[in-house]
Amino acid sequence: MGNMATENAAGNRILSVLDAGSFVEIGGAITARTTDFNMQDKETPADGVVTGYGVVDGNLVYVYSQDASVLNGAIGEMHAKKIANIYDMAMKMGAPVIGMIDCAGLRLQEATDALDAFGKLYTKQALASGVIPQITAIFGTCGGGLSVVPALSDFTFMEAEKGKLFVNSPNAVAGNEISRCDTSSAKFQSEKAGLVDVAETEEEILADIRSLVCMLPSNNEDDASYEACEDDLNRVCADLANAAEDTAIALAEISDDHIFFETKRDFAKDMVTGFIKLNGLTVGAVANRSKVYNEEAEVVAEFDVSLTADGADKAADFVRFCDAFGIPVLTLTNVSGFAASAYDETHLAKAAARLTYAFTEATVAKVNVVIGKAFGSAYVAMNSKSVGADMVYAWPQAEIGMMDAKLAAKIMYADTDAETINEKAAAYAKLQTSPDAAARRGYVDTIINPEDTRKYIIGAFEMLFTKREDRPMKKHGTI
Repeated sequence: MGNMATENAAGNRILSVLDAGSFVEIGGAITARTTDFNMQDKETPADGVVTGYGVVDGNLVYVYSQDASVLNGAIGEMHAKKIANIYDMAMKMGAPVIGMIDCAGLRLQEATDALDAFGKLYTKQALASGVIPQITAIFGTCGGGLSVVPALSDFTFMEAEKGKLFVNSPNAVAGNEISRCDTSSAKFQSEKAGLVDVAETEEEILADIRSLVCMLPSNNEDDASYEACEDDLNRVCADLANAAEDTAIALAEISDDHIFFETKRDFAKDMVTGFIKLNGLTVGAVANRSKVYNEEAEVVAEFDVSLTADGADKAADFVRFCDAFGIPVLTLTNVSGFAASAYDETHLAKAAARLTYAFTEATVAKVNVVIGKAFGSAYVAMNSKSVGADMVYAWPQAEIGMMDAKLAAKIMYADTDAETINEKAAAYAKLQTSPDAAARRGYVDTIINPEDTRKYIIGAFEMLFTKREDRPMKKHGTI
């Protein structure tokens, strides 16, 4: 294990996340190169970062773990170059990179050398984006320019109590003081900023990283994110309709052996994103949510099934990741329209455009199940047939159209009595918003019972497995 001490926290994290005995250290003898400000008198074993490779459940991964016991984990020239070298190797081999951060920032004694190496690390991450999965875990401080590293990653974990993530420290934010709002806390970064996928204990983070690695392909050309499925492919999900409000529960019910890895769990909870397994295949899932239940089946949050700006951004980022790595996408749609608030009015048009673009641009297999309302342009953006869904299913009680039937009748027959409005609303529901009406027009492929959802979507993804679809030649889109 080279210079890595097993009792070192940085080393222990690596040993915990990898299969036993699989870690091989790279660059263990490297130390700081600069001699300015008497740096030659300071011990910098491995220059404050342990780097190497190993396997997670047999899957090759590259890892780096910052050592806070060496100059508080501050990043110097050789420190950053070691991480950049790991990225070079990971790109050659097509394997994920797992980074474990605990750092005081840039090393002042090395100044421009450290900055240059830091910039090259940014470049490696940018080039790796969409080629290999990048997973970052924050166990200590991650501030200033280092906060860009988890933002450039695909998934970020953060220790709930000791982790600190910030661009500027809380006391440096105008009008703020840390006792009023700790903008560096895991709670703020996961719930408000939406940068952190999961905030939990160190042990839980390391276990979840292992679970996530096993669900993801190793690179954008790998189609080996499979495992044998022992669950019944035709399993009836008898209680699925009862879980329609909290679609995190519904997705777990649909998945093989009820496996569901939720991403950005505490951010924009009106939109659920995460990975499930269907017949052993990893599938990315996006779903509108109207209620959040805790483990005691108590409602802890409620939403009005409108599409919010944060929810749309969360879903768009997730769909783009899935498309980059060839992961099929399933949506469970229940959306009544666009959210109406000052914040959403400022951000929603752009966020909805990003979501629409993400689904339209994606060439992976896309399946949509309408489980409730599907109204207006918000529905169009949620993986409708119009923006490229390959298969669309609807539950019998689904409503698909411009708006609620009674509201439409009130607008069209504003000067008539209540009896007429009710009569016209019933007619409108039958002719315009029923799933039968959408199916007759080709916008819904099949109307299915909720309990049969699992077998239908497994069948759809099996049929779509060899899907090939081209897009117009261009350098890249601008949305």
